[in-house]
Amino acid sequence: MYELKTLLPKFDIELPTCMYTLRSNALSAEQQDSTTTRHCNGSAGPGSSADVSESKNKLKNTSTSSRLSPPSSSSNKKCVLLDAVERQIQQFLKGSSHTSEIEQRQEKVLQQLNELKSQLAGIRSQLGLCQKGVQHTAKPAVKKDDLIVDDPLHDIVINSQPTFIPYSLLALKNAWKGSFNIDVKVFAHSSISNVSDEAREFEKKLCASSPSDPSKRGIKITLIWTNCEHTEMIMSPTMYVPIYGEVNIIRYLGRVGPAEYRYEQTPLCNEIDLVLDICYELLRCSTPKSKADIIRILNTRLQKEQYFGGSRLSVADIGCYSTFLRMKLGAKELTPALKEWRERVKAAIQL
Repeated sequence: MYELKTLLPKFDIELPTCMYTLRSNALSAEQQDSTTTRHCNGSAGPGSSADVSESKNKLKNTSTSSRLSPPSSSSNKKCVLLDAVERQIQQFLKGSSHTSEIEQRQEKVLQQLNELKSQLAGIRSQLGLCQKGVQHTAKPAVKKDDLIVDDPLHDIVINSQPTFIPYSLLALKNAWKGSFNIDVKVFAHSSISNVSDEAREFEKKLCASSPSDPSKRGIKITLIWTNCEHTEMIMSPTMYVPIYGEVNIIRYLGRVGPAEYRYEQTPLCNEIDLVLDICYELLRCSTPKSKADIIRILNTRLQKEQYFGGSRLSVADIGCYSTFLRMKLGAKELTPALKEWRERVKAAIQL
């Protein structure tokens, strides 16, 4: 045959000394030969030659008698032989010193752990700490009807220019009064030298104290007037990943707000998202013609319904109403259907 070269050279492996070493249960070839010789020569101990010779005699007697005796007697002798072998294995395991050493080490480790536990308990009692250890609070139950788990909501920060007033915050606060608490605080960044009277009036209405139900869920919002290109929302101060656009902020608040405003599992989900996208495009219209075209699209979407979300108010109506206020659209620029719709929304949100 062809001789193959060794691909990997032999390395000397240094075993760590910081752990307990376990003896191998497998016997080497020399130990097996010596054990077999010892058994055959008649050495004592568990599994000695006396037991082996007895087993051999039984096997011979069984093979001899199996020719003369019926099958039932041979099966009984085989069961007796298996029981004898099982007893020999049990005696060998009981007499192994290796397993007894492991048991002793385990008992010693458990004893040391109990002593350490008692020492920690003494330290806690000296410091006046609770002896119950770590307490795990139960998570609130998940409702199948809701789209989101009712966990405590994180505070959010909204940055906006005073010329781009987010009227949707005031509209949502008024619409959700009694079912969802919205607490808002307003600050001005040092980059803003002057805040308009319209923005000051908006602050006054937005921060007006209203009775809130402590049993209801809510969210705390910090509105900051600053020089920014788009209205943006920040959920985590440590990870600056803002959400741009007022309509996207409305989408987020609609997901965490009351269950009747969570539209993602309703048949009108795509329609509400489309209306919010149209409002986003309307804010960026640069010519009167493009503005009139988008208003006609909204009029077509409204059709003969009372609201964009059907027969009841939705976040699409709040986003569209806030867009109309920001753009200061007059009665001449709106269709008769949109004028009636605007009056219904104004009465519903009390804005």
